[in-house]
Amino acid sequence: MLWRVGAAIPVRKMTAPGAEPPVLVQYLVLRKDLSQAPFSWPAGAVVAQACHAATAALHLHRNHPHTAAYLEELGRMRKVVLEVPDETTLKELAETLQQKNIDHMLWLEQPENIATCIALRPYPKEEVSQYLKKFRLFK
Repeated sequence: MLWRVGAAIPVRKMTAPGAEPPVLVQYLVLRKDLSQAPFSWPAGAVVAQACHAATAALHLHRNHPHTAAYLEELGRMRKVVLEVPDETTLKELAETLQQKNIDHMLWLEQPENIATCIALRPYPKEEVSQYLKKFRLFK
Protein backbone atom coordinates (compact mmCIF):
# COMPACT_ATOMS: atom_id res chain seq x y z
CA MET A 1 0.00 0.00 0.00
CA LEU A 2 1.13 3.50 -0.70
CA TRP A 3 0.06 6.13 1.79
CA ARG A 4 -0.15 9.58 0.34
CA VAL A 5 0.73 12.47 2.60
CA GLY A 6 -2.47 14.17 3.65
CA ALA A 7 -4.63 11.31 2.37
CA ALA A 8 -6.42 8.80 4.51
CA ILE A 9 -6.92 6.31 1.69
CA PRO A 10 -4.16 3.77 1.00
CA VAL A 11 -3.44 3.09 -2.66
CA ARG A 12 -2.21 -0.31 -3.90
CA LYS A 13 0.83 -0.17 -6.13
CA MET A 14 0.44 -2.39 -9.17
CA THR A 15 3.06 -5.00 -10.10
CA ALA A 16 3.54 -6.73 -13.42
CA PRO A 17 1.16 -9.66 -13.99
CA GLY A 18 2.72 -12.89 -12.76
CA ALA A 19 5.62 -11.06 -11.08
CA GLU A 20 5.58 -11.41 -7.33
CA PRO A 21 7.79 -8.84 -5.62
CA PRO A 22 10.10 -10.32 -2.99
CA VAL A 23 8.96 -10.15 0.62
CA LEU A 24 11.30 -7.65 2.23
CA VAL A 25 12.27 -7.84 5.89
CA GLN A 26 14.28 -5.45 8.00
CA TYR A 27 16.25 -7.36 10.61
CA LEU A 28 17.29 -5.76 13.89
CA VAL A 29 19.74 -7.42 16.27
CA LEU A 30 19.65 -6.03 19.78
CA ARG A 31 21.82 -6.68 22.82
CA LYS A 32 19.93 -8.64 25.49
CA ASP A 33 22.38 -7.74 28.26
CA LEU A 34 21.36 -4.07 28.17
CA SER A 35 18.10 -4.96 29.95
CA GLN A 36 19.91 -7.03 32.60
CA ALA A 37 22.28 -6.21 35.48
CA PRO A 38 24.71 -4.47 35.58
CA PHE A 39 23.19 -2.27 32.83
CA SER A 40 19.48 -2.65 33.74
CA TRP A 41 18.30 -0.23 31.06
CA PRO A 42 14.54 0.35 31.09
CA ALA A 43 12.56 -1.28 28.27
CA GLY A 44 11.96 2.08 26.60
CA ALA A 45 15.67 2.82 26.38
CA VAL A 46 16.37 -0.59 24.82
CA VAL A 47 13.53 -0.19 22.32
CA ALA A 48 14.86 3.27 21.43
CA GLN A 49 18.18 1.70 20.41
CA ALA A 50 16.40 -0.51 17.88
CA CYS A 51 14.41 2.48 16.62
CA HIS A 52 17.58 4.56 16.17
CA ALA A 53 19.34 1.75 14.29
CA ALA A 54 16.34 1.00 12.06
CA THR A 55 15.83 4.65 11.16
CA ALA A 56 19.54 5.15 10.45
CA ALA A 57 19.72 2.03 8.23
CA LEU A 58 16.68 3.13 6.23
CA HIS A 59 18.13 6.61 5.82
CA LEU A 60 21.62 5.42 4.82
CA HIS A 61 20.21 3.03 2.22
CA ARG A 62 17.22 5.13 1.12
CA ASN A 63 18.31 5.00 -2.53
CA HIS A 64 18.52 1.21 -2.67
CA PRO A 65 15.60 -0.32 -4.63
CA HIS A 66 14.73 -2.70 -1.78
CA THR A 67 14.52 0.18 0.70
CA ALA A 68 12.37 2.22 -1.67
CA ALA A 69 10.02 -0.74 -2.21
CA TYR A 70 9.86 -1.41 1.55
CA LEU A 71 8.90 2.20 2.28
CA GLU A 72 6.25 2.26 -0.47
CA GLU A 73 4.30 -0.46 1.33
CA LEU A 74 3.94 1.09 4.80
CA GLY A 75 1.10 -1.22 5.77
CA ARG A 76 3.16 -4.29 4.90
CA MET A 77 6.46 -3.50 6.61
CA ARG A 78 8.06 -6.51 8.25
CA LYS A 79 10.68 -6.29 10.94
CA VAL A 80 12.28 -9.13 12.87
CA VAL A 81 14.01 -8.29 16.15
CA LEU A 82 16.65 -10.78 17.26
CA GLU A 83 18.85 -10.82 20.34
CA VAL A 84 22.53 -11.32 21.00
CA PRO A 85 23.89 -11.87 24.49
CA ASP A 86 26.45 -9.04 24.59
CA GLU A 87 28.46 -6.34 22.81
CA THR A 88 31.19 -8.73 21.70
CA THR A 89 28.71 -10.93 19.84
CA LEU A 90 27.08 -7.87 18.28
CA LYS A 91 30.42 -6.56 17.01
CA GLU A 92 31.37 -9.99 15.66
CA LEU A 93 28.11 -10.07 13.71
CA ALA A 94 28.79 -6.56 12.39
CA GLU A 95 32.20 -7.71 11.18
CA THR A 96 30.70 -10.75 9.44
CA LEU A 97 28.05 -8.60 7.75
CA GLN A 98 30.75 -6.18 6.61
CA GLN A 99 32.85 -9.00 5.17
CA LYS A 100 29.83 -10.39 3.29
CA ASN A 101 28.84 -6.93 1.97
CA ILE A 102 25.49 -6.97 3.77
CA ASP A 103 24.24 -3.38 4.15
CA HIS A 104 23.68 -2.57 7.80
CA MET A 105 24.06 0.05 10.52
CA LEU A 106 25.79 -0.65 13.82
CA TRP A 107 24.20 1.82 16.22
CA LEU A 108 26.57 3.33 18.80
CA GLU A 109 24.88 5.01 21.75
CA GLN A 110 26.48 8.36 22.52
CA PRO A 111 28.25 9.77 24.41
CA GLU A 112 29.25 6.37 25.81
CA ASN A 113 30.09 4.97 22.34
CA ILE A 114 28.43 1.64 23.23
CA ALA A 115 27.38 -0.67 20.38
CA THR A 116 23.73 -1.48 21.08
CA CYS A 117 21.99 -2.67 17.93
CA ILE A 118 22.48 -3.64 14.30
CA ALA A 119 19.84 -2.87 11.71
CA LEU A 120 20.04 -4.25 8.19
CA ARG A 121 18.45 -2.41 5.32
CA PRO A 122 15.39 -4.26 4.02
CA TYR A 123 16.39 -7.53 2.32
CA PRO A 124 14.62 -10.55 0.90
CA LYS A 125 14.79 -13.03 3.78
CA GLU A 126 16.66 -15.61 1.69
CA GLU A 127 19.58 -13.24 1.10
CA VAL A 128 20.48 -12.72 4.76
CA SER A 129 18.92 -15.49 6.87
CA GLN A 130 22.12 -17.56 6.80
CA TYR A 131 23.91 -14.86 8.82
CA LEU A 132 21.13 -14.49 11.38
CA LYS A 133 19.66 -17.97 11.86
CA LYS A 134 21.66 -18.72 15.02
CA PHE A 135 20.04 -15.80 16.88
CA ARG A 136 16.64 -16.08 18.54
CA LEU A 137 13.79 -13.61 18.72
CA PHE A 138 14.31 -10.84 21.26
CA LYS A 139 12.38 -11.42 24.50
